[in-house]
Amino acid sequence: MLKYALALAAAPVALLASIPATAQQSSTASLDQISAHLRAMTTMTADFTQTDRSGQTLSGKLTLKQPGRIRFQYGKEANLLIVGNGKSLTMIDYDVNQVQRWPIRNSPLGALLNPERDLSKYGKMIPTRNPDVLSVEVRDPKRPEYGVITMVFIKTPGAPAGLRLDGWVSVDSKNNRTTIRLSDQKFGVPVANRTFNWTDPRKNRRGRR
Repeated sequence: MLKYALALAAAPVALLASIPATAQQSSTASLDQISAHLRAMTTMTADFTQTDRSGQTLSGKLTLKQPGRIRFQYGKEANLLIVGNGKSLTMIDYDVNQVQRWPIRNSPLGALLNPERDLSKYGKMIPTRNPDVLSVEVRDPKRPEYGVITMVFIKTPGAPAGLRLDGWVSVDSKNNRTTIRLSDQKFGVPVANRTFNWTDPRKNRRGRR
């Protein structure tokens, strides 16, 4: 189950110089809108579908509370849980009673879970065919081992800053690709901090989520 872990890019100056000023301005405006969305999205719940590089799909419930808290509650097909507590991400595999933890800042998800992150330093807009769809690729060029995340947003009236997070693709340093698609997103719903608690299976061999 560890392979199901959720596996940030600044455009080179030469590339930016070749882009017309209007395109650069549009890109900056889009990054600003995405940043505004991430700051305004205090909480979100959604159903998610996760697909790995081999095509295997898992599904479950996503709960997010800024800053830094996230919970991937998988369905019956995977006795697995991933929880972020604001500082670290923890993956709990109840089938083998194993726990793995790593800093959020070392994960591609850091771009999503740190609303104060300056996307202008790490993000690059990816062109899409639909003007209502925004896609941003985020990586830390000084820390390639942190991986890359490409987030997709849909312009949606009434959503935070007029955007709805539709999903993302993350690629880790070993080129493991994970695709997350979201549905039934709800914003601003009450989420208690205890939602991000978890049971340590190493203390209870029958580990329950």
